[in-house]
Amino acid sequence: MPHDPLDGWTPPPADPEQPAQVRRILALFRPYRGRLAVVGLLVAASSLVSVASPFLLREVVDTALPQGRTGLLSLLALGMVAVAVLGGVFGVLQTLISTTVGQRVMHDLRTGVYAQLQRMPLAFFTRTRTGEVQSRIASDIGGMQATVTTTATSLVSNATSVIATVVAMLALDWRLTVVSLLLLPLFVWIARRVGRERKKITSQRQKQMAAMAAGVTESLSVSGIMLGRTMGRSDSLTRGFADESESLVDLEVRANMAGRWRMAAIGVVMAAMPAVIYWTAGLASGPAGQGVTIGTVVAFVSLQQGLFRPTVSLLATGVQMQTSLALFQRIFEYLDLPVDIAEPERPVRLAKPRGDVRFEHADFAYEPGRPTLRDVTLTVPAGSSLAVVGPTGAGKSTLGYLVPRLYDVTGGRVTLDGTDVRDLDFDSLARAVGVVAQETYLFHASVADNLRFARPDATDAEIEAAARAAQIHDHIAALPDGYDTLVGERGYRFSGGEKQRLALARTILRDPPVLILDEATSALDTRTERAVQEAVDALAEGRTTITIAHRLSTIRGADQIAVLDDGRVAELGTHAELMAAGGRYAALVRRDADTAAADTPAGPAAGPGPVAVAEGESLPV
Repeated sequence: MPHDPLDGWTPPPADPEQPAQVRRILALFRPYRGRLAVVGLLVAASSLVSVASPFLLREVVDTALPQGRTGLLSLLALGMVAVAVLGGVFGVLQTLISTTVGQRVMHDLRTGVYAQLQRMPLAFFTRTRTGEVQSRIASDIGGMQATVTTTATSLVSNATSVIATVVAMLALDWRLTVVSLLLLPLFVWIARRVGRERKKITSQRQKQMAAMAAGVTESLSVSGIMLGRTMGRSDSLTRGFADESESLVDLEVRANMAGRWRMAAIGVVMAAMPAVIYWTAGLASGPAGQGVTIGTVVAFVSLQQGLFRPTVSLLATGVQMQTSLALFQRIFEYLDLPVDIAEPERPVRLAKPRGDVRFEHADFAYEPGRPTLRDVTLTVPAGSSLAVVGPTGAGKSTLGYLVPRLYDVTGGRVTLDGTDVRDLDFDSLARAVGVVAQETYLFHASVADNLRFARPDATDAEIEAAARAAQIHDHIAALPDGYDTLVGERGYRFSGGEKQRLALARTILRDPPVLILDEATSALDTRTERAVQEAVDALAEGRTTITIAHRLSTIRGADQIAVLDDGRVAELGTHAELMAAGGRYAALVRRDADTAAADTPAGPAAGPGPVAVAEGESLPV
């Protein structure tokens, strides 16, 4: 089971009535308060215009028609048409502005979450399913679209309409108004209960959708399809997906039906209110009552019917807002994640980094109490090379990843040209340190686009030169589309060695003064390794190079070789010095030679066949 990325972190209370959370949601709209003020004016104007029609109707019924005043009738009719036109114009303008504001808020949320995730440490992504992250950005924020684009404006518009309509109803007849509003508190209470139910179900539904999206992302990737088919698990995966989908069906039905009968009952009662108004007006017009004119009754029923729509809409909006709070909470959880690796307030910028790297009593632990690196002290002068070897789990890759701040030390420090890397601005550090990892990642784009990711302004000639240096140009040129060839999902149209050479070309194009080579030739056969090693040697010339060694044959010429064991530097020296010492490194070399001799077939054509001695550890999962 994957770890929850939020383990160890306590989110703020999810109570939708808590003022702090309400203020936080309202703060999303603060940058657009000018446009919202215009919307408010349009809403107020629209509400005032809409309540004018019943009063015009009363004059038609009580004065113009009984007295046969055709001139007045024409003016009143023209006024009713003008009211309708103005209401339509105000409505269109209001929708345009409010939708624009809502979409800008959606944009702010999406980019805010994406930017926050870009700042998260590498460890966050090693314990988080990709589909979960995608679901939060796409599904959760998409589910809030109705709230941020229309709900807020609908709330203001309907509230204004209700207030204006109630005032107009009181102006017509206070007794009929009291009868009309008797059940309103009950309706509000019902709507709030329905909203709480839907909020709870929505939270469950989004978690289920995230789980299903994560499963789809994993099982329908190229690696997932290959694994499923070769293991004969395709049918099992399909059944698992069907079960997840079935659970989602149940939650969707529950979410849509929660409180549906109660809300329908509210609609029925409010639709029947005209009958109650007629009955009440009849009683008020009896022998013991004060008369109510026909025009007043007709105008009042018209207002009451006008009150029906915004009131029901207000109740529905309240339910929708409660539902959306579950989505807001999930987004806020990501926005509130602590950023362990942050740029300092006053970062240091290196104009021309030399490449002097030092590890000064560096400690690192993925989990408290379980150190991966312990008191590592190493000096890599500018332009020199350091090779790091050791058994699996010794901390070799972790040591290399401390330099570009993929992780931060938990003790001691790592410096570049005498400056703690934690004090450098991210751009300077990224320009100074290039990483070629064991697992090469390529985008589903053309070869040229993948290479140009390192330098967006690179010319075609510079891209080709980088590819030649990495010994991959001839292969690319032989493809039907050349550098415009799509590499496929994660580069699966290319072999492991070809992808590794593309990664080298990408780093060559970036031209950093410090290179971290994390077993960069581990995926290559012997012949390709020799060719790529030549490219690596040419690239490393004059640069500071830290090589996480997979094959000992590639690091014998290193200026320094550090042997890590249990997170500590057990040995340090040149190849000749360490061989003469007869310690751990010498044992690794002897084992390498014995394994190579056992695996190399007899015959003069057989190559030296260097093999892996100690595989590098992968990122912790």
